[in-house]
Amino acid sequence: MKTDSFKIFLVYLIVLFSLFIVGNTNAQSLKIGSDLTVVHFNAGWNSANNVKWFGGLNDAKIKRCDIATDTKSANKYEIVVVPTIIIFNNGKEVKRYQADISFSMKATKSQIQSKIDDILMESF
Repeated sequence: MKTDSFKIFLVYLIVLFSLFIVGNTNAQSLKIGSDLTVVHFNAGWNSANNVKWFGGLNDAKIKRCDIATDTKSANKYEIVVVPTIIIFNNGKEVKRYQADISFSMKATKSQIQSKIDDILMESF
């Protein structure tokens, strides 16, 4: 009986290890170009706290990144709390907005849109 349990446990570990390896090799990588881009970072397990108004931002490319499936981007952009919204201009981070301890975004659409507008005005 102990031998069967041990075999099942080993098979379980092998399956988990395989999933981990496959998950990391298939990890996506977010592409940020030279355009003004706003990225909403979140995770599937935190979808209840998605920023509902995010898609309504104007005058910038809008992208979403699930850090649970895109671990490379999560590490690259040092995402430590979700949701996080980052504004990029010319491929560089300009402004970061992070959720509070309750995983809820406190920044408003008007605050972020105002920052987008400021960046656009500075380019003239």
